[in-house]
Amino acid sequence: MTATQARGRWGEREVAHWYERRGGIVVDRNWRCSIGELDLVVRLGTTLVFCEVKARADDAFGGGLAAVGPTKQRRLRQLAMAWLDVHDAHGVELRFDVAAVTGTVIDVVEGAF
Repeated sequence: MTATQARGRWGEREVAHWYERRGGIVVDRNWRCSIGELDLVVRLGTTLVFCEVKARADDAFGGGLAAVGPTKQRRLRQLAMAWLDVHDAHGVELRFDVAAVTGTVIDVVEGAF
């Protein structure tokens, strides 16, 4: 595993803990299918949150939030629909969050898109 991959996994764990401290239940991590990967799927009451995590050592190359543009947002929506089909989890509220982990600072944008 590269240092970048290790930072990403660490960031995902930290963001999962962030949700858990707020009453969330992590129902899936790093779920993969043919079109890509979902970092975190979290249940908050009756809402399923699909969270894209961007972990960086610093913001020298731009913040993590800027890395989730329109193309990535479309892909994440497609992935969420695929996840819902596989898990037969229809009829719930959906939310798409982006979590930027820069150094040790976590910035979660709820309902980012």
